[in-house]
Amino acid sequence: MPQNIAVIGGGAAGFFAAFSCKTHSPDTRVTIFEKTGKLLSKVKVSGGGRCNVTHACFSNGDLIKFYPRGGKHLKKVFGQFTTSDTVAWFEERGVELKAEADNRMFPITDNSQTIIDCFLKEANKLGIQVVVNANVNSIQPKHPGFDLKIGDKTQHFDKVIVASGGSPKAQGFDWLKVLGHEIIPPVPSLFTFNMPKEPIKNLMGLSVPNATVRVQGTKLQQSGPLLITHWGMSGPAILKTSAWGARVLSDLNYDFKIQVNWLGSMNEEELRTWFINSLQTIGKRKIRNKNPFEIPNRLWDFFLEKVEIDGEGIWAELGKKSLNRLINLLLNDTYEVKGKTTFKEEFVTSGGVALSDVDFNSMESRKCPSLFFAGEVIDVDGVTGGFNFQAAWSTGFVAGKTSE
Repeated sequence: MPQNIAVIGGGAAGFFAAFSCKTHSPDTRVTIFEKTGKLLSKVKVSGGGRCNVTHACFSNGDLIKFYPRGGKHLKKVFGQFTTSDTVAWFEERGVELKAEADNRMFPITDNSQTIIDCFLKEANKLGIQVVVNANVNSIQPKHPGFDLKIGDKTQHFDKVIVASGGSPKAQGFDWLKVLGHEIIPPVPSLFTFNMPKEPIKNLMGLSVPNATVRVQGTKLQQSGPLLITHWGMSGPAILKTSAWGARVLSDLNYDFKIQVNWLGSMNEEELRTWFINSLQTIGKRKIRNKNPFEIPNRLWDFFLEKVEIDGEGIWAELGKKSLNRLINLLLNDTYEVKGKTTFKEEFVTSGGVALSDVDFNSMESRKCPSLFFAGEVIDVDGVTGGFNFQAAWSTGFVAGKTSE
């Protein structure tokens, strides 16, 4: 008799798990239950509405390095479905992906609706039933299988795949905790830094191509493009710092100081040598007019004002003390962070079902046989750039494959 499988969650991982179920066992009856009225909501907003499907990293050994939590565990999953498989899966269904300069991959349409339409078409083609506004209140083991309480009704399923996503509060996992699972308390993972007292936020919209951000008093350090926003700072350098430091920054109650090297990896010796060699060619130029770095002119003016250097002066007449202040600012600029802002609508948390409670060869629960997990419901999260979706596709594929 065909298996009857429930997938809890109508997001990226849930849909992909359902596809995998039907692909590996076509006779299986698969139903997706989504508690809200919206399907694939994160897919819709990802990448500014373009959907950052995955990342052009085709080595599993390198890929796992982009996951602050769960990377080593995901290696078993990526061995069964990796980035190359993702690209092939979409192309087989008429969705061509492109890699941008930073290796993020998007549909060539630059429209997330392309991915949503593909998924809905695939679900219809495979005969997957999708039910919205269906909140699963509890999972009760009824060997064999489970009884799911959905609203005021109870339905029985042979196997269940939980792909319900993350939760901002630990209570959001209580329905899984009662089944014996350890829950790692969730904290935000991808967020931007608020700087209410820092005047640099008045330069919102400006960015530098490569900065290094360090959190004072910790070992946290990340590099990449940095964006100044109306609340503080964002961009990959900040977002990666927030991801790797999710728990550390939570413990600091999001009250800390950062040091910014606006020149990326350049150190003091290199910068002083650069100035010595360059002053011969730029010496007669006005300091304001000859910005020698890849820094926007308005930001350069801000820096000169901050270290009290007259931009109308010429480089050759810049005093030693002023040069020292400028060098220190360019390499060790300090800002006070007080608070965070969720990165657009792409809410990502660390935390969820403990990694030790999941068999990553199959994504089956070690505490509750025939129950499987996929996506952010487990304590796995990646940095920005398509890595969270890749984890969703891969864990969904394995959960669906092994639930046949």
